[in-house]
Amino acid sequence: MATPHIEAKDGEIAESILLPGDPLRAKFIADNFLTDVFQFNRVRNMLGFTGNYKGKRVSVMGSGMGMPSIGIYSYELIKFYGVKKLIRVGSAGSVQEDIKIKDLVIAQAASTNSNFSKQFKLRGEISAISDYGLLSKAVNRAEELKLRHHVGNIMSSDTFYDFEKGSWKKWAKMGVACLEMEAYALFLTATLLNAKALTICTISDSLVTGESMDHVDRETALGDMISLTLDII
Repeated sequence: MATPHIEAKDGEIAESILLPGDPLRAKFIADNFLTDVFQFNRVRNMLGFTGNYKGKRVSVMGSGMGMPSIGIYSYELIKFYGVKKLIRVGSAGSVQEDIKIKDLVIAQAASTNSNFSKQFKLRGEISAISDYGLLSKAVNRAEELKLRHHVGNIMSSDTFYDFEKGSWKKWAKMGVACLEMEAYALFLTATLLNAKALTICTISDSLVTGESMDHVDRETALGDMISLTLDII
């Protein structure tokens, strides 16, 4: 059954899915990590694919940039296509000195400057947390593979270019590991719809040092994160 944003037919999307922001990264994952691949979505060029990884059926699809976009896709995937496990695999900017370029950050929870949770009309602020089962599997697998990784709170921002200079330092003082733009909405959507979600990010930039991956590294350095994610999902 097609939705306004996904044209897949019933049964074409696996119960487990990887969600990179970039649709071309979804194609890269499908081309380089999956076998017996077919494409299930091209609406708005938000490419989606299903294939096999080590004998297990898995899908991968772009989620776009920001919480409105991942909110749409995660809702439709869970509500209309029966997806049960969703893992965002993306890049992030470190705000801690000890979290370096190419390190992995496995999100235990997400904070935000967004109004995404206001739609639920709660008398307070809801915490957006990952699924513990997926979280513990990711941490254990990262330790087995001896990958540099960090576990903790991340911050999902509505702004990529922040006009308040140095505002990230306030989040850093509160122990936030890195900044990205999607996890908060993914976690709350999955929680409300009884699905399981996790976010794993590769550090592509450091707001502390000013370092940044080049475009080549941004593609090749994500291999460890993708392999780890496919192993646990």
